Amino acid sequence: MTDVRPRQPEEATLAPEPSPAVPRGRRWRPAALRGGVVAALLPAAGLLVALGVWWLVARLEMIHPAALPPPGDVLAAFAERPARLLEHTTDTTVEILLGFALSAVAGVLIGLALAASRTVERMFTPLLVAVNAVPKITLGPLLVVALGWGQKPILTMVFLLCFFPIVLSTATGLTTTPAELAELVRSYNASRWQAFRKVRFPAALPQIFVGLKVAMPLAAIGAVIGEFQAGEGGLGYVIQQYAGIGDTATAWAAIILVALVSILLYAALVLIERRSLPWLRETTSSR
Repeated sequence: MTDVRPRQPEEATLAPEPSPAVPRGRRWRPAALRGGVVAALLPAAGLLVALGVWWLVARLEMIHPAALPPPGDVLAAFAERPARLLEHTTDTTVEILLGFALSAVAGVLIGLALAASRTVERMFTPLLVAVNAVPKITLGPLLVVALGWGQKPILTMVFLLCFFPIVLSTATGLTTTPAELAELVRSYNASRWQAFRKVRFPAALPQIFVGLKVAMPLAAIGAVIGEFQAGEGGLGYVIQQYAGIGDTATAWAAIILVALVSILLYAALVLIERRSLPWLRETTSSR
């Protein structure tokens, strides 16, 4: 009987070897370098756009020059008295840092207390919300009466503006430990202190830094408000004094210095976050 089975080839056909995968999106310039260039150019481009809009508004006199002088006048005002403005900038920066440090320490401790006890949370959360809801500028004259002139009422104003976001972020971070980490701690029969030190607090650090980053610009606002009310120096004092005599260009130079100080301190805090939490960028999704 004839064999009708198909003939097998004498030599098997070899499959072509897959070509090595070429990473998509690769260019002649490394990605890290491109990212660094973009990160430097975008803020500069935004600043140029803002300056252009400012110049155009001043040029067309859409806002009276007494209220919004042209950028050139502000630069000239800074050039006339740079030493004086930088001296007041140093005073304001010190007040921002001291007030922020006090609010950070107190805020983290209060957040720890709220996270540790539900009774404490129920007792004091409404009070904290009420204190945060009070417009802080209304407390300025009372702080001057109670604490006198100088740094004490200014630091108190910074503290009052900063501490609530830090308290809220700390308590939230400590009470939202991922379930798998909490189960892992229980499986090892770890004590409460070990669980806090090894798992709960490290897991809460990203949330705590969120509160710190929210509080940093508020510290600059609090310092300026405090200097309005009780300052004997600082950029808030400069703004009030020169605006009062009609020298709005110098007042705007001081306002811009406040903004620059706030930006630099915020960037420093972001750098500290990245150095302290190097694992965060690898474990979270990016846009």
